[in-house]
Amino acid sequence: MSSSLKRLAAHELQGEEEEDEYLFHESKKRRSSFMNAVREVMKAQSMQCLFRELEPFLRRVVREEVQKGLSHYVYSASRPLFTQIQASVAPRWRLSFKSKLPDTLFTGSRIESEDNKPVKIFIEDSNSGMPVTSGLLSSLRIEIVVLDGDFCGEEQEDWTEKEFGDSVVREREGKRPLLTGDLIVTLKAGVGIFGSVTFTDNSSWIRSRKFRLGARTLPGNYTEERIQEAISGTFFVKDHRGELYKKHHPPALHDDVWRLEKIGKDGAFHKRLSENGIMTVQEFLKSLVMDQNWLRSILG
Repeated sequence: MSSSLKRLAAHELQGEEEEDEYLFHESKKRRSSFMNAVREVMKAQSMQCLFRELEPFLRRVVREEVQKGLSHYVYSASRPLFTQIQASVAPRWRLSFKSKLPDTLFTGSRIESEDNKPVKIFIEDSNSGMPVTSGLLSSLRIEIVVLDGDFCGEEQEDWTEKEFGDSVVREREGKRPLLTGDLIVTLKAGVGIFGSVTFTDNSSWIRSRKFRLGARTLPGNYTEERIQEAISGTFFVKDHRGELYKKHHPPALHDDVWRLEKIGKDGAFHKRLSENGIMTVQEFLKSLVMDQNWLRSILG
């Protein structure tokens, strides 16, 4: 065979091989595309199956979350209304202080009324104001607490149990209990009388600088109905050392003359009066009656 024929045969053979290789690659590409398409279909079917499986679960989760959100919203929105309703429905019975407290009390001194008598508390009918003197309510056990002076303004007559509890004042950190002594009072015939109750700290450290006393029934009493708590008027509490300089209202005749208003202990008026033999309230009044001009000259 001539060399030209050999070259022609070789060229044809190479062409056939290239064509076979091209067909092989095309076939492989088609198979790959087909497999990819199959996988995509399988994946889509799997996702659809998965979604069908998850759909009830997802619906339940969404429903529960929506219900939770709505419940929280309804509770939050209705809570102020509930508090208003609770406050507007006055309890059938209430505790009440029948003793007026002084404008100023002192630490370490027994708490007494303005007229230096034991503090009394009553239980009474909220509507009629009639005292409850018999029955189970007339022998309730009462707890005495300290309240912030800002609690319950002069015009507010009703409050909720929570509002009362939130206004209870506790002792300062590192201090003794703010109120000590006989803090549990048992009513007898509807009347409770304070025993020895004293403050251990002054009232200068709270914003209002004043306290109130409060009284509430102890848990476990004979009725499930709420009995409205009692609150006293406001007062200052000062350290005991201030009592040494306290004025007396009214002053006794034998009191030192500086117990009178406008005459300070060891002040200028006190010294002038002492130098002229006026040591007591009685001597001051005697001079005022006998020789008012002389007394005026002493006081300047």
